[in-house]
Amino acid sequence: MIISRTPFRISFFGGGTDYPAWYEKNGGAALSTSIDKYSYITARYHPSFFPMRHKIVYSKIETVNTHAEIQHPSVRETLKYLKIHDGIEIHNAADLPARSGLGSSSSFTVGLLNALYGLKGTTKTAHDLAMEAIHVEQNLIGENVGSQDQVATAFGGFNKITFGLDGSISVRPVNFVAGRRKALNDRLMFFFLGFSRIASEIAGEWIKSVSKKEADLKIMRTMVDEGVAILEDPKRNLDDFGRLLHEAWTIKRGLNHAITTDHIDGVYALARQAGALGGKLLGAGKGGFMVIYADPAVQPAIRKALAGIMEVPFSFDTLGSVIIQSDSAPLNA
Repeated sequence: MIISRTPFRISFFGGGTDYPAWYEKNGGAALSTSIDKYSYITARYHPSFFPMRHKIVYSKIETVNTHAEIQHPSVRETLKYLKIHDGIEIHNAADLPARSGLGSSSSFTVGLLNALYGLKGTTKTAHDLAMEAIHVEQNLIGENVGSQDQVATAFGGFNKITFGLDGSISVRPVNFVAGRRKALNDRLMFFFLGFSRIASEIAGEWIKSVSKKEADLKIMRTMVDEGVAILEDPKRNLDDFGRLLHEAWTIKRGLNHAITTDHIDGVYALARQAGALGGKLLGAGKGGFMVIYADPAVQPAIRKALAGIMEVPFSFDTLGSVIIQSDSAPLNA
């Protein structure tokens, strides 16, 4: 049995420039961090005496005989991609719900690849896992997804991710001075606003109009470098990061009106009135988690203003996708 643990992520700047339709013509970048909320994938060879060859457990339970019968697209395509023909049992458990703007789909795919490679007795690098997850999601499943979530969840940590014109992807960790990473963590609040629409559907609407958003997307790309500069320079006021988040959210709302709702806008306005400097809705839109930047002194007022909305404490993750249990011996039942 193999158990992989793969983090979810928070994306701060550069979202939208991580779609191949954009970065293969213009280049792109994203600034993101993984967090201590995880997707756990358990994989083992399915005992042969059961009548069904494969068992997949997530929000549904599937018991099937062939890959083609599997409804979960990531499981189906990953098993086919890795040419795994033995009976497989896969279980997914997660700390936070899917469709909540945290890269959960990519966390699942990265963790699934990691677990299945472990079952085969193979070790893959974080870069390998990220690139193969991108291939599974974009090419095999055909989803309208970007390329930052797979990288963020595979590598872990607080990183600038750069997307090259040639399709190459590089990762550079942010260089925090002592205490600054914690100071940032202490200034971020995390609220759950309900489930979003399927990210691929919203992204599909965005991709259709990408040529009309060129100026805004170039600005969002420059915000990645500005965000890194704020975090790495101890002479810069960390609050500038919060103000930059507000500026980025204002631009993102203008890129695609489908990403927000009156309720989401109202929550953000209340947080700002209570003292928040900035924030953004995470993921494709219409729901999910909102991250808020606020000095710890005003956070009680924000919690009061947003009473009834679930806040989830979190810390930054540093490890990325890892195997936490490994016993890949086949079952001889």
